[in-house]
Amino acid sequence: MSRPFPPRNSSPASQMRVNGKIRAREVRVIGPDGKQLGVFLLNDALALARQHGVDLVEISANAVPPVCRIIEIGKFRYELAKKEKESRKHQHASTVKEVQLSPRIDPHDLGIKVQHAINFLCEDMKVKVALKFRGREMAHTEIGFEVINKFIAEIAPFGHPDFQPKLVGRAINLMISPHPRSKRAKNPRQADAELPLPEEEDAHESGSLPEKKHPPKPVQPPAPEKTNVPVANQPPSGGLQNPFADLEIQ
Repeated sequence: MSRPFPPRNSSPASQMRVNGKIRAREVRVIGPDGKQLGVFLLNDALALARQHGVDLVEISANAVPPVCRIIEIGKFRYELAKKEKESRKHQHASTVKEVQLSPRIDPHDLGIKVQHAINFLCEDMKVKVALKFRGREMAHTEIGFEVINKFIAEIAPFGHPDFQPKLVGRAINLMISPHPRSKRAKNPRQADAELPLPEEEDAHESGSLPEKKHPPKPVQPPAPEKTNVPVANQPPSGGLQNPFADLEIQ
């Protein structure tokens, strides 16, 4: 029994009808060069595709009449997969991450916020910066702008602001977009992870790998020597005859 609905993870190319699976009586045909050839009966369109040695692929089933293209199905699926891959590359650009600041933020905390923003920008994401004023902090908004300008200077190698910082209500808002990958600096965390250790650099220069140093084994003290004490030399046992008098203790 066939499923009434296609699976969720199926690609559009797998749902397209090809050649004999097309159900319409008339179809609008697009030639191999991309030009429209007009409306044909299904059998005539299939014959035209056989003359070119390729397939008849239904690309728009909801149109009236359905639109079909004369093209090799393998080539058509490759083109669709390539377009989907290109579209995924630009999906991160529409993703927005938010970073919140305050006028009295600690320098260490500001550095952490800057690193988070750099990570987002290196993943092709936009960063929204919001600096909020509380209470009497509104009397010194210039301090907030100083923090924002310092933030912009720190992330300058990785992104650029879409507009100048604006004071809206009790907050300063800013949107930062990533630079193109060809003009963007490398993420400092990834650069530090790729740096080799000093021992590995010396090994590569000399052409030999460093030998592994094993910790020295602990030295155990020698066992004390056992002395043979004859039982006969021991003090008498109160006049009783000892049956073990002639034995020696090993």
